[in-house]
Amino acid sequence: MMSDTLEKKLEQAVWIAHSLFERGKTAGSTANMSFRHEDKIYITASGTCFGTLKKEDFAVIDLNGEVQGDKKPSKEFPLHLSLYQAKEQTGAVIHTHSFYSTIWSCLAHENERDCIPSYTPYLKMKLGTVGLIPYAKPGTEELFKAFRERIKDSDGYLLRNHGPVAGGKNLMDAFYILEELEESAKVAWTLKDCDVQTIQ
Repeated sequence: MMSDTLEKKLEQAVWIAHSLFERGKTAGSTANMSFRHEDKIYITASGTCFGTLKKEDFAVIDLNGEVQGDKKPSKEFPLHLSLYQAKEQTGAVIHTHSFYSTIWSCLAHENERDCIPSYTPYLKMKLGTVGLIPYAKPGTEELFKAFRERIKDSDGYLLRNHGPVAGGKNLMDAFYILEELEESAKVAWTLKDCDVQTIQ
């Protein structure tokens, strides 16, 4: 029988997925999300859509990446697993292809360990630094290796030409961080050709 705690986490995950989809922060089956419960990771199953996601649409893996049960996890589950393994405080991870974060990930950046300018204080307050991960095809070991190599250099991530990856202490924390990352990328894109000072 499912515990009340697990059921609440699944309900939160479904709400987050629907909210992101309904507000155009992801489309089709491009996003994936996971959360940790006890010694297992629950991650959206392969081919699922945030717009129609249900509590039953989660695959389960252990902390070594071994699939538990008959549902196939998202092909990008190694990105999530790397965060759980590298940063013990991580309780949830969300990856989308949100518009402004993806645009910002396509540009050249002088500082790839902190690539979004601090025009407002909120990104640093909620997240910290945002690292740019070198491009590799989605779902490939090349991408997962590049991610692992830079995972400790920054607090959040943009996969080049791909989109954001945000981890948090829990599902709502990861959701708030992802939202702030996207809003900060929107501000940065809007001001990229303007003579505006960043804040310290």
